[in-house]
Amino acid sequence: GDSIVASWADPEADGSPVIDPINLTNGETYAVTVQFFNELEDPAEDMTPEVLDENDEHQVFFYGAGVSGPSSDSADAVVAQAYDDEDVNGFPVGLSNTFEALKAGVGTMTVLLRHIPTVNGATVKTATLAYDLKYSGVTTLPGSTDINVDFEVTVQ
Repeated sequence: GDSIVASWADPEADGSPVIDPINLTNGETYAVTVQFFNELEDPAEDMTPEVLDENDEHQVFFYGAGVSGPSSDSADAVVAQAYDDEDVNGFPVGLSNTFEALKAGVGTMTVLLRHIPTVNGATVKTATLAYDLKYSGVTTLPGSTDINVDFEVTVQ
């Protein structure tokens, strides 16, 4: 039905972001797309095409106390996430996802965009990176963090 837009922005680049809450309806399933904008540029630059073009070197992860899915196994999760897209090698990207509102409550969901470049021409991104994050933490992931932001998710 209706679109829900939630954004995280730090327009003054002062470390005090404006963060939209994510409000969902219990029992509903949502098609979720993720976009990335560099608002330090004028006009703002849409970075999503670059992530899509280099999909074998990027992955978006969703984890935290408010979410369960490939990257997070929270018993308190209010939403479940599943990947709906894959890169040229068949590995998840995370620009298209399905979220299912599991139960009423509030939780935090971290959205992490990781840049995972090739090393000496060899692909470093694997099918198990979400699993690695879930069970071993962010520091075990290869590459570097492009974006790491928290959202409050409320399911009513």
